[in-house]
Amino acid sequence: MNVFSRVSLVAVLAITSLTTPAGPSNAQAASAPDLTGLWYAKERFGPDVRGRLVVDRTATGWRASIAGRTAPVRVMHDNVSFELPDGSGSFTGAFGERRRKLAGHWIQPKTQLNGERVASPVWMSPCGRSCFAGDVVPLDDRYTFYVKAAKRADGTLGAFIRNPERNLGRFIPLDRIEADGQNVRWLDAHGKMLEEGVIRDGVMTIYLAERGGSYDFRRVPNDAFTWFYPRGRPTASYRYTPPRDENDGWPVGTPDEVGMSQATISELMRAIINTPIAKVGSHEVHGVLIARHGKLVAEEYFFGQHGDEPHETRSAAKTVVSVLAGAVMQAGVRLDATTPVYSVMRPHVRDLDPRKRALTLENLLNMASGLDCADWSDDPQPPGSEEVFTNQEKNPDWYGLLLDLRMVRDPGTKFVYCSANAHLAGGVVARAAGRPLPDVMRDLLAEPLGIRRYYIPLTPLGDAYTGGGWYWRPRDFMKLGQLYLNGGTWHGRRIVSAAWVKRSTQARFTIGKGFRYGYLWWHRRYPYAGRTVDAYFASGNGGQTVMVVPELDLVFAAYGANYADPKTNWKTVLDYVPRYVLPAVTRP
Repeated sequence: MNVFSRVSLVAVLAITSLTTPAGPSNAQAASAPDLTGLWYAKERFGPDVRGRLVVDRTATGWRASIAGRTAPVRVMHDNVSFELPDGSGSFTGAFGERRRKLAGHWIQPKTQLNGERVASPVWMSPCGRSCFAGDVVPLDDRYTFYVKAAKRADGTLGAFIRNPERNLGRFIPLDRIEADGQNVRWLDAHGKMLEEGVIRDGVMTIYLAERGGSYDFRRVPNDAFTWFYPRGRPTASYRYTPPRDENDGWPVGTPDEVGMSQATISELMRAIINTPIAKVGSHEVHGVLIARHGKLVAEEYFFGQHGDEPHETRSAAKTVVSVLAGAVMQAGVRLDATTPVYSVMRPHVRDLDPRKRALTLENLLNMASGLDCADWSDDPQPPGSEEVFTNQEKNPDWYGLLLDLRMVRDPGTKFVYCSANAHLAGGVVARAAGRPLPDVMRDLLAEPLGIRRYYIPLTPLGDAYTGGGWYWRPRDFMKLGQLYLNGGTWHGRRIVSAAWVKRSTQARFTIGKGFRYGYLWWHRRYPYAGRTVDAYFASGNGGQTVMVVPELDLVFAAYGANYADPKTNWKTVLDYVPRYVLPAVTRP
């Protein structure tokens, strides 16, 4: 939190009242500035350490240089690590191929946007004798806010907030704005003041606590291009354009080439573009991609997003654990669905609860561990809920904390959605492999699939957090769906066994409202051409989806920003898929 900014702003504001009447008085209305229209503010918080990283050997030892900073490098056998002296980043990696290459992960510190450190891959090539260089591309830390204000029939100024990074309008429940001279107040529907600020020279400055400090909102001209709208303007048109060939492993084509209707796909895109942005809960889709018969035939982005912009996948990233489990098995690691969890995580513990002794990897992947955890629960939340264990500060060992949870039922008997299960499953995969999970991810999944950028949140002890929140380029995350549709291969290279693909995508629990669940894969049946087809998919809060429809040889991906909004979170799966995506398939 920027304390100096807050103190300075409060001193300028000289706010004298903390209570606000339901509506403005005549005197207030007479002196109030006109705040109707669309307002925009954006702040970037770094990180500034980025660009070319060089690791080379000098007469006195190995060193690292990046962004004007230099640090000594520790080399033990083939392992390489260093920390920048100002705490602005660190690196862990290893030499490979007889020290002809160096690969690792850049660790960036906590940011405003992310409450955890984040690991991202760095691929380094020789730059001379005993010299390696590669690019560090950290996850940008920024917040973007739009405030739309309009006069209501009762004379008040109604308003709402749109925030693409976190959907913070759900948590800053702005209902209206009042102004008196230079003083501005944001109020909720009950008249409670949420935020306060000033307006001077056409700039509305608001202090947003725990959101980075002060933001200067400027009015967007009525005829201006703005990413408040899906395509920059409220009346934007759409014309289909084939995806670009980026030499990233995705063959590209047109809908007609793969037996799909370009007209129906265009209807989907127009439905997204024509969605009115009239409230905080308006559906916000950031990207839609469609592949059939292995060809990417549709790729569209909205609200300023683009293909090189890493998108948070929230709980859809849980599914990566299921894929990684299959990848380490394929690589020869002694692990399978029946592996006991505690035999891997606490092999020397005696007098173990019999139910804990019976707990297997499958139970974690099925969300049926029996541990005292549940993310979808009313207060009081159990100690294993994601909200509780990720926010507590007493125990930095999240694996240990979760393993210490009491058992509340026999494992395998009941589905209870709990991020702790996915995180523990990631721990089992990493311990069985004998390597940090980011390294497993890089070598067994990212490298063979040609995935060069991703971002993994880390726990306080530096373990990969596998309960969700990984960032991916949209095309790259979609590759997981195509990998499974291919039966576990990517361009002829076996990544996961066909047996694991079949087993891990088998639905084992019915959740209700037509949803079922497998090994961290969701399932749903859809009507199509007079029959029913099965689909399985990775799903994350806000509308993150990578869906596979095996019978139609189809992969569909969508990314969105309706975080924490149950009314729109499932719209893509429940509406767009059956209305547009499946009907677009016109022939085998």
